[in-house]
Amino acid sequence: MNKPMSDKENQKFEALRQLILTAIDDMKGENVLELDVMGKTSVTDKMIIVSGTSSRHVKSIASNIAAEAKKAGNKPLGMEGGDQGEWVLVDLGDIVVHVMQPQVRQFYDLEKLWSFDDDMDAPDDGAYEVIAK
Repeated sequence: MNKPMSDKENQKFEALRQLILTAIDDMKGENVLELDVMGKTSVTDKMIIVSGTSSRHVKSIASNIAAEAKKAGNKPLGMEGGDQGEWVLVDLGDIVVHVMQPQVRQFYDLEKLWSFDDDMDAPDDGAYEVIAK
C-alpha cells in the first residue's frame, strides 16, 4: 500500500475494486463513493463508502462483499460492526469498504474527513492541531 503498483498489482487492484462495486450493486447499495486516500494514510489506498437503508441491508451488503471477495481469493483481513449493522467496515487490504446507514454516514461524514489534499492544511478554526507536515 502507498507505493507505486506494478501492472500486475494494478490489474489485481482494479479487479478487486470492480468485484466490490458489483457486490454492492447486486445488493442495491446506495450513494456509492470512492475516495483515493493514497498518501493520506498507510492503512489503505482506497476507501469505498456506501449506504444501506437498514441494519439488515447494511449487514447484507457487507456480507456479500466479503463472500464475493473470498470466492475470488481475496480473503478479508477483517470485518467490524456486523453485530449492530449501523456501520460495517470490510477491510480488504488495499481497499477498505464502509457500509453505513444514512444517519450514521451523515454524522461521521467520512467524505469530509478524508477530503483534505496532501498539500492543503487543515482549516484554521482551532478545531484541528497540525502536529507535523
